[in-house]
Amino acid sequence: MPKMQADVESYFRILADLPGRSVSTDRAGERLPMAGFIDAAIELTQEAAGRGHKLMFIGNGGSAAIASHMANDFAKNGGIPAMVFNDGAALTCLGNDLGFEQIFARQIELHGRPGDVLFAISSSGNSADIINGVKAAREAGCAVVGLSGFGPDNKLRRLGDLNFYVPSEEYGFVELMHQIVCHAVLDIAMGWTADAGLWRRKGAA
Repeated sequence: MPKMQADVESYFRILADLPGRSVSTDRAGERLPMAGFIDAAIELTQEAAGRGHKLMFIGNGGSAAIASHMANDFAKNGGIPAMVFNDGAALTCLGNDLGFEQIFARQIELHGRPGDVLFAISSSGNSADIINGVKAAREAGCAVVGLSGFGPDNKLRRLGDLNFYVPSEEYGFVELMHQIVCHAVLDIAMGWTADAGLWRRKGAA
């Protein structure tokens, strides 16, 4: 039991430290504070929505689940048109005919329009299908938000207009931080504030 206690405390201590250790940058590679990244992402998504554009989300594995989750939340809760490219038939069709590295690029070529915003989510930041999806988004005139982790020199980390990098080699930690930061963008855009959070905590049963 003491070993389990130590492991659990260490796990959550590391997770709690990650927001302060994560690195946000703009397209020029200039560092942004976390609040600056969230503010810029809110502005990017709201400007797209205000002009009749949409959000697109791509990811593999756990990141695909995050992509689906956030596309649904931005659409249902945020009222922003959002889509994800995880349909099984489409993935097997494109993977079989064009190669797995093109499964997202081809769909973005078909659906991406100037002014849309792509959220590219990859724990490693080096998945070929994600990198090619970003390139297709650029060619279509879309803005890009990149969320990556693992090695600090991963390819995705410097490809977005906004970039969020989690300095961890653990899939769980990276994926949790990616989902948290996406939720923060949406929740704060919808009106969540420190005061509101405090009031809700005090008023909770």
